[in-house]
Amino acid sequence: MANPVGELAAGAGLLPRGLSLIVRRPRMFLLGAIPPVITSMIFVAVLVVLFTQLDWLVKRLTPFADTWNPAAASVVRVLISLTLGGGVVLLMVISFTALTLALGSPLYDKISESVESEFSEVPVLQEPVARGVARNVRQSLGVIGIAALVSPLLFLAGFIPAIGQTVVPVASAAFGGWMLGVELIGPAFERRGLLRLTDRRAAMRRGRFRVLGFAVPTFLLLAIPFAGVVVFPVATAGGTLLARQLLGEST
Repeated sequence: MANPVGELAAGAGLLPRGLSLIVRRPRMFLLGAIPPVITSMIFVAVLVVLFTQLDWLVKRLTPFADTWNPAAASVVRVLISLTLGGGVVLLMVISFTALTLALGSPLYDKISESVESEFSEVPVLQEPVARGVARNVRQSLGVIGIAALVSPLLFLAGFIPAIGQTVVPVASAAFGGWMLGVELIGPAFERRGLLRLTDRRAAMRRGRFRVLGFAVPTFLLLAIPFAGVVVFPVATAGGTLLARQLLGEST
């Protein structure tokens, strides 16, 4: 059995390796930054609107605290604000990632192919571009749908004393990272004819600690506004390395 700590470290090392690969391709790096610039502007605008209304929303969710001691009511509402904010960020990062990869799929496919060319001949999937984009959009909407179902559960779990402030944030980062990993290894899998999300998830389960070691730090970086402009091209290169490793190929 693989050492979990070693696997986590190996996964975390894929992000700096991806950076070293992408900085040697400045043109691809710049092209890969375009889609996250567009989606970042949209999502930041949504987050600004949401968080400016967060106090109003929390007060509407907690009318029972109006009769409490002001200090106790304030503590409860701050905890709910943090929990609600964390749930929104989780959903937004996954949605941001899925939509950026779907909209910029031809660009990220090129980055992934360029990375693979350093290690072996690049497999070619004979498929019309429109069909591939449609499939990516459909699968991305599926990933967003799963996140939309899980995020409210994590939000509700955040109300559990102690667990909500310790276990839930860790679970949210792990879940968000896992869903992000599903997206980032997609191009390499698709070139090999492995077109279903179940193909990716099966491979990820066999190397779950390596996947989490790579995907969780990437997820946390993407939670920083506009960091995706830099992180996305790097994560695409790192995700390609991860995909090759999960498939037993040389990196």
